[in-house]
Amino acid sequence: MVQPDKGEMPDDIAPSTPKHASAAVIAQHAATLEALPFSDTRDFDEAARGFLGSIDHAAIATAQGRAVWSLEPYGFLAEETAPPTVDPSLWRQSRLNMNHGLFEVVPGVYQVRGLDIANMTLIEGDSGVIVVDTLTSIEGARAAMELYRQHRGPRPVAAVIFTHTHTDHWGGARGVLDDAALANGEVPIIAPDLFMEHAVSENIIAGPAMLRRAQYQFGPLLAKGPRGQVDCGLGKSMATGSVALLRPSDLIKATGDTRTIDGVDFEFQMAPNSEAPAEMHFYIARYKLLNLAENCTHNFHNLLPFRGADVRDALAWSKYLGEALQLWGGKAEAMCGQHHWPVWGTERIDTMIRQQRDLYKFAHDQTLRLMNHGLTASEIAETIRLPKSLDGAWHARGYYGHIRHNVKAIYQKYLGWYDANPANLDCLPPVDAGKKYVEYMGGAEALLARARADFAKGEFRFIAQALSHLVFAEPDNQAARALLADTFEQLGYLAESATWRNAYLFGAQELRHGMPQLPPRPGMPRETLAALRTEQIWDMLGVRLNGPKAEGKTIVLNWHFTDTDERFVLTLENCALTYLAGAQAEAADAGFTLARGLLDEVIAKQTSFPEAVAAGKIKIAGNAMKLAELMGLMDEFPRMFEIVEPKRTMVS
Repeated sequence: MVQPDKGEMPDDIAPSTPKHASAAVIAQHAATLEALPFSDTRDFDEAARGFLGSIDHAAIATAQGRAVWSLEPYGFLAEETAPPTVDPSLWRQSRLNMNHGLFEVVPGVYQVRGLDIANMTLIEGDSGVIVVDTLTSIEGARAAMELYRQHRGPRPVAAVIFTHTHTDHWGGARGVLDDAALANGEVPIIAPDLFMEHAVSENIIAGPAMLRRAQYQFGPLLAKGPRGQVDCGLGKSMATGSVALLRPSDLIKATGDTRTIDGVDFEFQMAPNSEAPAEMHFYIARYKLLNLAENCTHNFHNLLPFRGADVRDALAWSKYLGEALQLWGGKAEAMCGQHHWPVWGTERIDTMIRQQRDLYKFAHDQTLRLMNHGLTASEIAETIRLPKSLDGAWHARGYYGHIRHNVKAIYQKYLGWYDANPANLDCLPPVDAGKKYVEYMGGAEALLARARADFAKGEFRFIAQALSHLVFAEPDNQAARALLADTFEQLGYLAESATWRNAYLFGAQELRHGMPQLPPRPGMPRETLAALRTEQIWDMLGVRLNGPKAEGKTIVLNWHFTDTDERFVLTLENCALTYLAGAQAEAADAGFTLARGLLDEVIAKQTSFPEAVAAGKIKIAGNAMKLAELMGLMDEFPRMFEIVEPKRTMVS
């Protein structure tokens, strides 16, 4: 049964607060309870198996006392029965993701789970411990290591392995490796080939937009509770805290590559362009342990996350899982990933891999089949249904990705954004379109009257589309904002996908209360900058160039970095910033000779260019003001920008 809501306020006296679940929502949740195998509780047993100890409420803070992570706000999930404002299947997943602490996978292999959205896996060697993925934050990684050593003793770190390029798997490395370990370079950092290139392109060049969109995906600024954020599918949410990128010292380049680390033999499988553009799996015969990174977790994963990314290759993803079965099927007695909980037993492991393999293959092939019949992305999403054998597998449910948006990602990968209907080739932007839609619908009051009538019928999807036009046409229309917020909220309550729920509920919150006021984003850490190639620094600078401001300007600058012996020509021409490595221009406007490390300090705002010049750390030839002119053409990206309403600040 769906649990009755408690402590309700009448909807008509609280227009800016979360509302009741509607009758349509409650009816769908009741159908979900009938349709899915809630009597299967093996996941709860396996999520708790091997527990050794934890930190109270998984609470982690900075040295200054600022919270980085805590599960205490999620205490409401102790209730076994879902409230009417949360999909029962999502409630189940949210409760499973409450397990936290240090767990033994098999003797000699341990995981820290629930101190971050991701897991840290710790593999004991002959004398030390190999740390697989270092969580999101330095503070979280440090707490995880302390918890491990509390139960397993003060083993030194023998190696660090990054399974892939997403921040929650490498951001905390400085909490695992101290300054001495980094200085002597004796601890290898192992990662898949092209790790640095993709870690940068996904997380830095497009970072400002992705971080804002991630607020909708993960819901970190939502209140925690039955009418707010309950989970994000892969775990609770993104951790805050300090992040630093460390450059790997050893790259795995091919399936079948092996490494012996502290006496433990690892066999690797490459899985590029699956869940991440650079990702890898491994098997350890000593422990009969298989780790498939983030490619075989307890949910249907994202092929295109809401925060934005390159579209992931569902066909390749499926093939990698098939190859893993071919390599290690029947051998592994335990399988753990870098999210969620392990599974044990060869039959259960092989069944889960097969089902996950076929989940991505089905989504790929059936999308292409329907696409080749002429269906558009939205039509495919409305048509496709998972087979019963996958639909009833808990680990195939769409808590993070979802079949309805994953098929749109597959469509986009093959055919792009355009559906071939010329009506959609050059549509008006949202404000202009919104004004015309409202005019065609007979004005704001007529549109609102129809929307209120359809709201009572539970037709929330179309109401959201129609009211969004009105909000973009009339962003200060409070009745439109309130009803759209209520509509988003019901859609959030309906969602089995945590990311859908978060997006809808955060959209509702911003319509009711406006964008949260947040302090400016801190600068990029010095350690992260040091890990970047100089070419990546120039690429990062290039996307900040304001093209219209640069109209008609030409600037040529020579750069020589003495510590890396690199030379570059940086050229502004045709409103584009380009560079040439290994060269110097004879007719450059100016030239700068300095250490590359000093450039990192300037970007990290640990010093300034004038200060470094005054200190004699930079040699200048030519007109130094040309650099100031170039930097005057650079945009500073805002931390926040409007999403569910028109932009209040014009951008050109």
